[in-house]
Amino acid sequence: MEERQVYLDNAATTSVDPRVVDVMLPYLKEEYGNPSSFHMLGKNIKDDMHDARESIAKNLNVRPDEILFTSGGTESDNLAILGYARMNQKNGKHIITSKLEHHAVLEAFMHLERKEGFDVTYIKPDKFGVISEDSVLSEIRDDTILISIMYANNEIGTIEPISKIGNSIKKYRQENKKTFPVFHTDACQATGYLDLDVEKLHVDMLTFNGSKMYGPKGVGALYLKRGIKLQPLQFGGAQERAIRPGTENVAAIIGLAKALELVQENKEKETERLLFLRDKLIDGCLNGISKTRLNGSRDKRLPNNVNISFMDIEGEALLLYLDASGIYASTGSACTSASLDPSHVILSLGLPYEVAHGSLRFTLGQSTTSDDIDYVLKTLPPLVEKLRAISPVNVDEKYYI
Repeated sequence: MEERQVYLDNAATTSVDPRVVDVMLPYLKEEYGNPSSFHMLGKNIKDDMHDARESIAKNLNVRPDEILFTSGGTESDNLAILGYARMNQKNGKHIITSKLEHHAVLEAFMHLERKEGFDVTYIKPDKFGVISEDSVLSEIRDDTILISIMYANNEIGTIEPISKIGNSIKKYRQENKKTFPVFHTDACQATGYLDLDVEKLHVDMLTFNGSKMYGPKGVGALYLKRGIKLQPLQFGGAQERAIRPGTENVAAIIGLAKALELVQENKEKETERLLFLRDKLIDGCLNGISKTRLNGSRDKRLPNNVNISFMDIEGEALLLYLDASGIYASTGSACTSASLDPSHVILSLGLPYEVAHGSLRFTLGQSTTSDDIDYVLKTLPPLVEKLRAISPVNVDEKYYI
């Protein structure tokens, strides 16, 4: 049997670009000073960190002091949502999100709802996973202070109309002479492929991290529009404007800035390359394997995302067979991979548990080749057939595409 390793789990994490490693190494060796120190070694580090902040700000079309460094996407999401809601609850306790958000967003909203008395509206997407601006606007009330809708979904790859939603919220505030609701978006999956210009997106807060764009793990950032106040989640220092205190992970911050610079410079070329491979995999699955469906939008979709439900089987079982064949994919979000619960994203599309349990996510990346896709399409059909032969599940044919 052909021996090959095919990594198709880039939505969980990417490899680190060697150019990112190169810029990080000095800060793990000789450039070890604390940026808060007054001596020259500390000052030099602080200057380099400022340069990294400026580089990120340039890619987002914002001011450098509007970028806060964190430990990753989860902390940035939590800081934006919990920090804003707690600081501004005097203006209202109604907040809005969607049913298909990452757990870092959903569980923050659920905590505010269950433990702190906030009223949460969870917007249901359409059958393709799209949240329209009308569905958001129709839920805004006088006491709505915060709205969070993700830029691109981590499981089904659907790209949300963030610019339209943001512009509608902005017009609502202007017409009603209000400073709220503010608009946050989780852009962790979008950084390598979509425009991050916040002026065009009309967002007030934006989250991203390093591990989804060939940067280091354990580092992220939050764009926080000037004038917006957050209550800190932790205390103990004046770093990051005392909103996110603690000695900065300088090497990771330098790597984050370089990674963002590289993926944004190359996004058009890489998108074109990946679109061909993505569609080859989608068409190969849908046309070459019976009882399959594509989850999410075909057109409004990240160029690296393929989410397929294989009816009448358990996705976890197929995942193990693929792993034994050297193909590394996932059944959904990496943050919930230890859970056997069906994907909340697939269920939010109005699909039953059986369809959700049979879904697999393949996410392509810089290392993915056409030969890799050929290998997957050669390996998948007999594995699906083998599992179906022993499966008691029989999904209604109305769910096939």
